[in-house]
Amino acid sequence: QVQLVESGGGLVQAGDSLRLACAASVRTFSSRNMGWFRQAPGKEREFVAGISRGGGRYHYADSVKGRFTISRESAKNTVYLQMNSLKPEDTAVYYCAAAGGGDITVAAGYDYWGQGTQVTVSS
Repeated sequence: QVQLVESGGGLVQAGDSLRLACAASVRTFSSRNMGWFRQAPGKEREFVAGISRGGGRYHYADSVKGRFTISRESAKNTVYLQMNSLKPEDTAVYYCAAAGGGDITVAAGYDYWGQGTQVTVSS
């Protein structure tokens, strides 16, 4: 059984920063690509960022490039999402996901999902 637990969400003002963390209880963490997605009210879940199993390759949605950084710490089975210069349009529930194979920029490429953490950015 794989468990992914996100933390770090909250209410901030535009221009502020937040760091999300996702703790994974999976022995195969180091062999999995990991990703972050988000879903705003009334919208579909969208890809935010992905990181390869070794941490050497990254993918970002155009809307967050230059502002968000994904990283992982294998010793802690944790993946992070550093979010800077937050905008009101970043408001969403953010989900961590563990990939099973395939394209890590789409939800279908992931096997396991966390419960999500709310990020709200006020203007």
